Amino acid sequence: MKVEDNERHYYAVLAGQQKDLSFKLINTGKNPLMITDIITSCGCLKVGDGNGKFSVPPGKERILTLSYNSAKNVGYVKHYIALYGNFEKLPYQEIVFDIHVVPNALYTQDYEELYADEIKREGGLKNLVEGEENNKGYYLDEDMHKNILPKE
Repeated sequence: MKVEDNERHYYAVLAGQQKDLSFKLINTGKNPLMITDIITSCGCLKVGDGNGKFSVPPGKERILTLSYNSAKNVGYVKHYIALYGNFEKLPYQEIVFDIHVVPNALYTQDYEELYADEIKREGGLKNLVEGEENNKGYYLDEDMHKNILPKE
């Protein structure tokens, strides 16, 4: 089997973008090529038709489509796709590609913005003054009967 244009270097994408990848698999053997399993290096890669089993007749080709979700990657990322099947000399064949995932500068918040969002989510100024509901401590029945005013 031959993978056309293996070990690709894709242009950068923004974090969260989806990218569809197509690889041409060519059966260079004399017997039908049986792919029995496809294992990706990351859960962010999904086989296009959802099926990791297919065959390719001798001398023919098939397009393998993968969908890549870059939501949980940032920076340089290298991915491996292992194809298992009836290969003559190896237990599996590997497809390799890399890509740079960059954060969207329009949505990158600095620390002050992140802190302000956290305070807003947690109840704003009231929680800063009174404390969070889940961290207020406890009281006893006898505390309810105590005299608050000092004795003279």
